[in-house]
Amino acid sequence: MKNFIRITQILLVSALFSFGYAQEAEEEPAPTFAVAGSVDTYYRSSTTAPNSSFAQYPGFSMGMANVIISYEGEKSGFVADFVYGPRGYDAVFNSPQAETGAASANIINQLYVYYNVSDSFTLTLGNFNTFLGYEVISPVANFNYSTSYMFSYGPFSHAGIKADFALSDDMSLMFAIMNDTDYTETQPLNPLTGDMNDYTFGAQLGLFGQYLNFISGDGYSHIDFTGGFDISDSFFLGVNATSFSGDNNSGSFSGVALYPQLALSDSFTIGARYEAFSETDGGVGAIDADGISGKQDLDNTSFTITGSYTSGNFIFKPEFRVDTASDPVYPDGLLKYSDNIASFVVAAIYSF
Repeated sequence: MKNFIRITQILLVSALFSFGYAQEAEEEPAPTFAVAGSVDTYYRSSTTAPNSSFAQYPGFSMGMANVIISYEGEKSGFVADFVYGPRGYDAVFNSPQAETGAASANIINQLYVYYNVSDSFTLTLGNFNTFLGYEVISPVANFNYSTSYMFSYGPFSHAGIKADFALSDDMSLMFAIMNDTDYTETQPLNPLTGDMNDYTFGAQLGLFGQYLNFISGDGYSHIDFTGGFDISDSFFLGVNATSFSGDNNSGSFSGVALYPQLALSDSFTIGARYEAFSETDGGVGAIDADGISGKQDLDNTSFTITGSYTSGNFIFKPEFRVDTASDPVYPDGLLKYSDNIASFVVAAIYSF
Protein backbone atom coordinates (compact mmCIF):
# COMPACT_ATOMS: atom_id res chain seq x y z
CA MET A 1 0.00 0.00 0.00
CA LYS A 2 2.78 2.40 0.89
CA ASN A 3 4.41 1.74 -2.44
CA PHE A 4 1.08 2.31 -4.19
CA ILE A 5 0.59 5.64 -2.41
CA ARG A 6 4.17 6.67 -3.22
CA ILE A 7 3.70 5.76 -6.87
CA THR A 8 0.39 7.64 -6.95
CA GLN A 9 2.04 10.75 -5.45
CA ILE A 10 4.80 10.60 -8.01
CA LEU A 11 2.28 10.25 -10.83
CA LEU A 12 0.21 13.19 -9.51
CA VAL A 13 3.26 15.42 -9.15
CA SER A 14 4.41 14.41 -12.60
CA ALA A 15 0.98 15.13 -14.04
CA LEU A 16 0.79 18.53 -12.37
CA PHE A 17 4.29 19.38 -13.59
CA SER A 18 3.44 18.24 -17.11
CA PHE A 19 0.17 20.24 -17.03
CA GLY A 20 1.98 23.34 -15.81
CA TYR A 21 4.69 22.92 -18.45
CA ALA A 22 2.03 22.46 -21.14
CA GLN A 23 0.28 25.63 -19.97
CA GLU A 24 3.56 27.55 -20.14
CA ALA A 25 4.22 26.12 -23.60
CA GLU A 26 0.73 27.14 -24.73
CA GLU A 27 1.19 30.64 -23.33
CA GLU A 28 4.46 31.21 -25.14
CA PRO A 29 3.88 33.45 -28.19
CA ALA A 30 4.27 31.63 -31.47
CA PRO A 31 6.99 32.89 -33.80
CA THR A 32 5.63 35.17 -36.52
CA PHE A 33 6.74 35.64 -40.10
CA ALA A 34 5.60 38.81 -41.86
CA VAL A 35 5.92 40.60 -45.19
CA ALA A 36 5.18 44.33 -45.32
CA GLY A 37 6.20 47.36 -47.31
CA SER A 38 5.00 50.08 -49.67
CA VAL A 39 5.00 51.43 -53.21
CA ASP A 40 5.10 55.16 -54.00
CA THR A 41 5.08 57.31 -57.11
CA TYR A 42 4.73 61.04 -57.72
CA TYR A 43 4.42 63.98 -60.10
CA ARG A 44 6.58 67.07 -59.58
CA SER A 45 6.02 70.41 -61.33
CA SER A 46 8.47 70.81 -64.19
CA THR A 47 11.66 72.58 -63.16
CA THR A 48 15.36 72.06 -63.72
CA ALA A 49 16.29 72.72 -60.09
CA PRO A 50 15.93 69.98 -57.48
CA ASN A 51 15.19 71.15 -53.95
CA SER A 52 15.24 67.84 -52.12
CA SER A 53 16.56 64.36 -52.37
CA PHE A 54 13.87 61.66 -52.57
CA ALA A 55 11.48 63.86 -54.62
CA GLN A 56 13.78 65.76 -56.95
CA TYR A 57 12.87 64.66 -60.47
CA PRO A 58 10.55 66.75 -62.70
CA GLY A 59 7.45 65.31 -64.34
CA PHE A 60 6.12 61.86 -63.53
CA SER A 61 8.53 59.75 -61.51
CA MET A 62 8.73 56.78 -59.18
CA GLY A 63 9.74 56.72 -55.56
CA MET A 64 10.47 53.13 -54.65
CA ALA A 65 9.10 49.68 -53.98
CA ASN A 66 9.86 48.65 -50.42
CA VAL A 67 9.55 45.03 -49.26
CA ILE A 68 10.27 44.18 -45.61
CA ILE A 69 10.57 40.55 -44.56
CA SER A 70 10.71 39.88 -40.82
CA TYR A 71 10.68 36.94 -38.43
CA GLU A 72 10.01 37.41 -34.73
CA GLY A 73 10.59 34.61 -32.25
CA GLU A 74 10.35 34.60 -28.47
CA LYS A 75 14.00 35.59 -28.00
CA SER A 76 15.33 36.50 -31.45
CA GLY A 77 14.46 37.50 -34.98
CA PHE A 78 15.60 39.27 -38.12
CA VAL A 79 14.61 42.03 -40.54
CA ALA A 80 15.46 42.06 -44.25
CA ASP A 81 14.40 45.39 -45.81
CA PHE A 82 14.70 45.75 -49.60
CA VAL A 83 14.27 48.93 -51.64
CA TYR A 84 13.98 49.29 -55.42
CA GLY A 85 13.86 52.57 -57.34
CA PRO A 86 15.31 56.12 -57.17
CA ARG A 87 14.23 56.86 -53.60
CA GLY A 88 15.77 53.63 -52.37
CA TYR A 89 18.97 54.17 -54.34
CA ASP A 90 19.42 57.63 -52.80
CA ALA A 91 19.20 56.04 -49.36
CA VAL A 92 21.94 53.44 -49.91
CA PHE A 93 24.30 55.55 -52.05
CA ASN A 94 27.44 54.78 -50.04
CA SER A 95 27.22 51.00 -50.14
CA PRO A 96 30.63 50.15 -51.69
CA GLN A 97 29.71 47.29 -54.00
CA ALA A 98 32.94 47.77 -55.97
CA GLU A 99 34.96 46.72 -52.90
CA THR A 100 32.87 43.72 -51.87
CA GLY A 101 31.69 42.49 -55.27
CA ALA A 102 28.10 42.47 -53.98
CA ALA A 103 25.48 44.11 -56.14
CA SER A 104 23.45 45.15 -53.10
CA ALA A 105 23.94 48.91 -53.35
CA ASN A 106 20.58 49.34 -55.04
CA ILE A 107 18.41 47.06 -52.94
CA ILE A 108 19.35 46.49 -49.27
CA ASN A 109 18.06 49.15 -46.92
CA GLN A 110 18.31 47.15 -43.68
CA LEU A 111 19.54 43.66 -42.84
CA TYR A 112 19.93 42.79 -39.17
CA VAL A 113 19.47 40.08 -36.55
CA TYR A 114 18.47 40.77 -32.94
CA TYR A 115 18.43 38.84 -29.67
CA ASN A 116 16.34 39.71 -26.63
CA VAL A 117 18.71 39.05 -23.74
CA SER A 118 15.88 40.02 -21.37
CA ASP A 119 12.59 41.92 -21.46
CA SER A 120 14.55 45.17 -21.17
CA PHE A 121 17.80 44.41 -23.02
CA THR A 122 18.13 43.76 -26.77
CA LEU A 123 21.26 43.26 -28.89
CA THR A 124 21.15 44.01 -32.63
CA LEU A 125 23.83 43.13 -35.18
CA GLY A 126 23.79 44.17 -38.85
CA ASN A 127 22.72 47.08 -41.03
CA PHE A 128 19.99 49.31 -39.58
CA ASN A 129 18.57 52.75 -40.41
CA THR A 130 19.92 55.70 -38.47
CA PHE A 131 18.51 56.65 -35.08
CA LEU A 132 19.17 60.35 -35.75
CA GLY A 133 16.57 62.74 -37.09
CA TYR A 134 12.81 63.13 -37.32
CA GLU A 135 12.41 61.81 -40.85
CA VAL A 136 13.02 58.34 -42.27
CA ILE A 137 13.49 56.71 -45.66
CA SER A 138 10.01 55.18 -45.90
CA PRO A 139 7.37 57.56 -47.35
CA VAL A 140 4.74 55.80 -45.24
CA ALA A 141 6.37 56.86 -41.96
CA ASN A 142 7.06 60.45 -43.11
CA PHE A 143 4.26 63.01 -43.11
CA ASN A 144 5.85 65.26 -45.76
CA TYR A 145 6.68 63.50 -49.01
CA SER A 146 9.80 65.51 -49.85
CA THR A 147 12.54 65.45 -47.24
CA SER A 148 14.40 68.08 -45.26
CA TYR A 149 18.01 69.14 -45.81
CA MET A 150 18.85 67.77 -42.36
CA PHE A 151 17.63 64.34 -43.41
CA SER A 152 18.93 64.44 -46.99
CA TYR A 153 22.48 65.27 -45.85
CA GLY A 154 22.50 63.49 -42.52
CA PRO A 155 23.21 59.79 -41.96
CA PHE A 156 20.86 57.23 -43.51
CA SER A 157 22.10 53.86 -42.26
CA HIS A 158 24.66 52.22 -40.01
CA ALA A 159 26.31 48.80 -39.88
CA GLY A 160 27.41 47.56 -36.50
CA ILE A 161 26.19 46.29 -33.16
CA LYS A 162 23.91 48.15 -30.78
CA ALA A 163 22.52 47.51 -27.31
CA ASP A 164 19.07 48.85 -26.39
CA PHE A 165 18.04 49.17 -22.74
CA ALA A 166 14.48 49.92 -21.60
CA LEU A 167 15.21 51.50 -18.23
CA SER A 168 11.52 52.18 -17.53
CA ASP A 169 8.27 52.78 -19.39
CA ASP A 170 9.43 56.34 -20.16
CA MET A 171 13.22 56.05 -20.35
CA SER A 172 15.54 54.19 -22.73
CA LEU A 173 19.24 54.07 -23.51
CA MET A 174 21.16 52.80 -26.53
CA PHE A 175 24.87 52.36 -27.28
CA ALA A 176 26.36 51.34 -30.63
CA ILE A 177 29.70 50.57 -32.28
CA MET A 178 29.45 51.01 -36.06
CA ASN A 179 31.27 51.39 -39.37
CA ASP A 180 31.67 54.86 -40.82
CA THR A 181 28.26 56.41 -41.48
CA ASP A 182 26.44 54.90 -44.50
CA TYR A 183 29.15 52.28 -45.11
CA THR A 184 26.86 49.30 -44.69
CA GLU A 185 28.92 46.50 -46.25
CA THR A 186 32.47 47.11 -45.05
CA GLN A 187 34.57 49.50 -42.98
CA PRO A 188 36.59 51.70 -45.39
CA LEU A 189 40.36 52.03 -45.31
CA ASN A 190 42.25 55.26 -44.73
CA PRO A 191 43.62 56.26 -48.18
CA LEU A 192 46.74 57.80 -46.63
CA THR A 193 47.78 54.96 -44.34
CA GLY A 194 45.99 51.94 -45.78
CA ASP A 195 44.75 51.10 -42.28
CA MET A 196 41.10 50.56 -41.41
CA ASN A 197 39.33 53.70 -40.20
CA ASP A 198 38.38 54.01 -36.56
CA TYR A 199 34.91 52.73 -35.77
CA THR A 200 32.04 55.11 -35.01
CA PHE A 201 30.40 55.38 -31.59
CA GLY A 202 26.69 56.12 -31.23
CA ALA A 203 24.38 56.73 -28.30
CA GLN A 204 20.74 57.64 -27.71
CA LEU A 205 18.87 58.74 -24.60
CA GLY A 206 15.08 58.55 -24.72
CA LEU A 207 12.93 60.29 -22.15
CA PHE A 208 9.13 60.61 -22.36
CA GLY A 209 9.12 60.28 -26.15
CA GLN A 210 11.96 62.78 -26.69
CA TYR A 211 15.34 61.59 -27.95
CA LEU A 212 18.86 62.98 -27.68
CA ASN A 213 21.16 61.31 -30.24
CA PHE A 214 24.94 61.39 -30.62
CA ILE A 215 27.49 60.01 -33.11
CA SER A 216 31.26 60.42 -32.93
CA GLY A 217 33.39 59.24 -35.84
CA ASP A 218 36.77 59.70 -37.45
CA GLY A 219 37.04 63.49 -37.72
CA TYR A 220 33.47 64.45 -36.92
CA SER A 221 30.75 64.51 -34.27
CA HIS A 222 27.00 64.78 -34.72
CA ILE A 223 24.41 65.64 -32.06
CA ASP A 224 20.69 65.60 -32.73
CA PHE A 225 17.42 66.15 -30.88
CA THR A 226 14.22 64.54 -32.11
CA GLY A 227 10.87 64.83 -30.39
CA GLY A 228 7.26 65.84 -30.56
CA PHE A 229 4.34 67.00 -28.45
CA ASP A 230 0.59 66.37 -28.57
CA ILE A 231 -0.73 69.89 -28.16
CA SER A 232 -4.30 68.53 -28.32
CA ASP A 233 -6.11 65.42 -29.52
CA SER A 234 -5.93 66.70 -33.11
CA PHE A 235 -2.78 68.86 -33.12
CA PHE A 236 0.77 67.48 -33.00
CA LEU A 237 4.06 69.40 -33.16
CA GLY A 238 7.25 67.58 -34.16
CA VAL A 239 10.69 69.05 -33.52
CA ASN A 240 14.14 68.27 -34.91
CA ALA A 241 17.44 70.07 -34.28
CA THR A 242 20.84 68.89 -35.47
CA SER A 243 24.49 69.96 -35.46
CA PHE A 244 27.29 68.27 -37.42
CA SER A 245 30.88 69.36 -36.71
CA GLY A 246 33.66 68.17 -38.98
CA ASP A 247 37.39 68.29 -38.34
CA ASN A 248 40.25 68.74 -40.82
CA ASN A 249 38.27 71.10 -43.09
CA SER A 250 35.55 68.51 -43.68
CA GLY A 251 32.80 71.10 -43.18
CA SER A 252 29.95 71.54 -40.73
CA PHE A 253 26.20 72.06 -40.85
CA SER A 254 23.32 72.69 -38.48
CA GLY A 255 19.59 73.07 -38.71
CA VAL A 256 16.24 73.13 -36.96
CA ALA A 257 12.81 72.10 -38.21
CA LEU A 258 9.23 72.26 -36.88
CA TYR A 259 6.50 69.85 -38.01
CA PRO A 260 2.97 71.02 -37.06
CA GLN A 261 0.18 68.59 -38.04
CA LEU A 262 -3.57 69.12 -37.67
CA ALA A 263 -6.04 66.26 -38.11
CA LEU A 264 -9.20 67.70 -39.72
CA SER A 265 -10.96 64.33 -39.90
CA ASP A 266 -10.24 60.63 -39.51
CA SER A 267 -9.01 60.48 -43.10
CA PHE A 268 -7.46 63.91 -43.78
CA THR A 269 -4.60 65.71 -42.03
CA ILE A 270 -2.81 68.88 -43.06
CA GLY A 271 0.74 69.52 -41.94
CA ALA A 272 3.75 71.72 -42.58
CA ARG A 273 7.51 71.74 -42.19
CA TYR A 274 9.59 74.83 -41.57
CA GLU A 275 13.35 74.27 -41.77
CA ALA A 276 16.34 76.55 -41.34
CA PHE A 277 19.62 74.97 -42.51
CA SER A 278 23.18 76.38 -42.54
CA GLU A 279 26.57 75.21 -43.78
CA THR A 280 29.80 76.48 -42.18
CA ASP A 281 33.54 75.71 -42.03
CA GLY A 282 33.65 75.07 -45.76
CA GLY A 283 30.23 73.46 -45.96
CA VAL A 284 29.24 69.97 -47.10
CA GLY A 285 27.84 70.82 -50.54
CA ALA A 286 24.22 70.48 -49.48
CA ILE A 287 22.82 73.82 -50.67
CA ASP A 288 25.05 74.50 -53.68
CA ALA A 289 26.21 71.07 -54.82
CA ASP A 290 27.29 72.37 -58.26
CA GLY A 291 29.36 75.28 -56.90
CA ILE A 292 27.32 77.90 -58.76
CA SER A 293 27.71 80.65 -56.16
CA GLY A 294 31.40 80.07 -55.56
CA LYS A 295 30.67 80.09 -51.82
CA GLN A 296 30.84 77.22 -49.39
CA ASP A 297 29.12 78.70 -46.34
CA LEU A 298 25.45 79.15 -47.23
CA ASP A 299 22.03 79.29 -45.58
CA ASN A 300 18.69 77.96 -46.74
CA THR A 301 15.15 78.11 -45.38
CA SER A 302 12.31 76.00 -46.69
CA PHE A 303 8.58 75.89 -46.05
CA THR A 304 6.53 72.85 -47.03
CA ILE A 305 2.80 72.35 -46.66
CA THR A 306 1.36 68.88 -47.20
CA GLY A 307 -2.10 67.38 -47.24
CA SER A 308 -2.50 63.69 -46.43
CA TYR A 309 -5.67 61.80 -47.37
CA THR A 310 -5.87 58.17 -46.25
CA SER A 311 -8.28 55.52 -47.44
CA GLY A 312 -7.43 52.07 -46.16
CA ASN A 313 -3.86 51.34 -47.26
CA PHE A 314 -3.87 54.15 -49.85
CA ILE A 315 -2.33 57.56 -49.06
CA PHE A 316 -2.66 60.62 -51.33
CA LYS A 317 -0.34 63.57 -50.66
CA PRO A 318 -0.48 66.94 -52.47
CA GLU A 319 2.46 69.14 -51.41
CA PHE A 320 3.73 72.66 -52.05
CA ARG A 321 7.28 73.70 -51.14
CA VAL A 322 9.32 76.93 -51.30
CA ASP A 323 13.10 77.06 -50.74
CA THR A 324 15.07 80.28 -50.28
CA ALA A 325 18.89 80.32 -50.25
CA SER A 326 21.28 83.07 -49.15
CA ASP A 327 22.72 83.22 -52.71
CA PRO A 328 21.37 82.50 -56.22
CA VAL A 329 22.03 78.75 -56.54
CA TYR A 330 18.88 77.41 -58.22
CA PRO A 331 18.79 77.22 -62.06
CA ASP A 332 16.18 79.60 -63.47
CA GLY A 333 16.32 79.34 -67.22
CA LEU A 334 19.37 79.28 -69.48
CA LEU A 335 22.49 80.45 -67.58
CA LYS A 336 20.33 82.22 -65.00
CA TYR A 337 20.04 81.47 -61.31
CA SER A 338 17.65 82.42 -58.54
CA ASP A 339 17.88 82.40 -54.75
CA ASN A 340 14.46 80.72 -54.43
CA ILE A 341 12.50 77.91 -55.99
CA ALA A 342 8.93 76.67 -55.66
CA SER A 343 7.69 73.21 -56.51
CA PHE A 344 4.45 71.27 -56.39
CA VAL A 345 4.31 67.51 -55.80
CA VAL A 346 1.45 65.04 -55.91
CA ALA A 347 2.33 61.65 -54.44
CA ALA A 348 0.45 58.36 -54.26
CA ILE A 349 1.54 55.76 -51.70
CA TYR A 350 0.22 52.27 -51.03
CA SER A 351 1.31 50.31 -47.98
CA PHE A 352 0.80 46.64 -47.30
